[in-house]
Amino acid sequence: MSTDHYYEIAVTTLPGIGSQSARQLLTMVESAEALFSMSRADLKQIFGGHYEIIRAITERSTLGVVDQEMEFVRKNNIKVLYYRDADFPQRLNLPDCIDAPIVLYSLGAADYNMARSVSVVGTRRATPEGTDLTHKLVGGFKGEGITVVSGLALGIDAAAHTAALNNHLPTIAVLAHGLNMLYPPQNRQLAKQILQSGGALVTETRSSTPLHPRMFPARNRIIAGLGDATVVVEASSKGGALITANIATGYHRDLFAFPGRIGDKYSEGCNAIIASAKAMLIRGADDLFVDMGWQRTAQPAGTQTTIFPELSADEELLYKTLEAHPGVSIDQIQELVDLPTPKIAAALLNLELKNICRCLPGKIYKLV
Repeated sequence: MSTDHYYEIAVTTLPGIGSQSARQLLTMVESAEALFSMSRADLKQIFGGHYEIIRAITERSTLGVVDQEMEFVRKNNIKVLYYRDADFPQRLNLPDCIDAPIVLYSLGAADYNMARSVSVVGTRRATPEGTDLTHKLVGGFKGEGITVVSGLALGIDAAAHTAALNNHLPTIAVLAHGLNMLYPPQNRQLAKQILQSGGALVTETRSSTPLHPRMFPARNRIIAGLGDATVVVEASSKGGALITANIATGYHRDLFAFPGRIGDKYSEGCNAIIASAKAMLIRGADDLFVDMGWQRTAQPAGTQTTIFPELSADEELLYKTLEAHPGVSIDQIQELVDLPTPKIAAALLNLELKNICRCLPGKIYKLV
């Protein structure tokens, strides 16, 4: 149990100091503790006319909150992870994660610097098909030592954590609130099972902070940051899953999505990010392994959709084109084949669905 980050927590209580500015601030001072011993004149050199911050530091007006949090941490065996410590999730310290927290509160035994991790997200109103897809996806990770990251919400999140437990995989639940509560309460038993299995619950939020809707989008950046890849299983045109997807793209992490039927509400988001080339189309764990360049060490738990050898004349033409020109763009394909654009698009989609070719970000196509 770590209890030696008193002043690092104190930095997070300062008015107007967010995660990004906290990281910048800590590069300008000797230490978090030294910050709280600086004179007003020195603080003015850093903060200029932001007198509310200077006053909070010199008067130590927020340290009562820190005292309260440290007491909670000690009583509940919670580990405080500071971003300069070796056990802090180093994926959150990569250059693109400029808004990652400086402090996390962790309950459990999970390794945050695991070899491979996948964040799985989706709608809270998962369909039976979406839940089944999630279980099959995570089942395909069995024996591979992959940590499954999600947000402990209802729907796809809960399915991802449950599937990880069923397949003896470590799983991390990122919470939007302090560790003094569990939301939604329906997942309280699932949270206990995660801890019992060697997983963890983690949050950047202090226990004294009231739950607010804005905390959920903020939580999603941690989910995106902890994963080497993010998979969206089901998502409507708006919602938290697409926020996570956009953040993952901003962090330059691989993004995948399951396609769905046109017109299905909870396929709209997935289809949109596939169509815009933000996400790669996925149908199971094997697709993810191929595109991530990961080698399997165990027999896959499930099977992929059957590859159909029957090709139409248009599909055969595009197959031969991709065979002769690996990693070709959609614009280049249009120059190489004598077909109307709608026919090219339809044939490429069919080849994708038959697991013969893949569409990579930037609408680059290659054979599987």
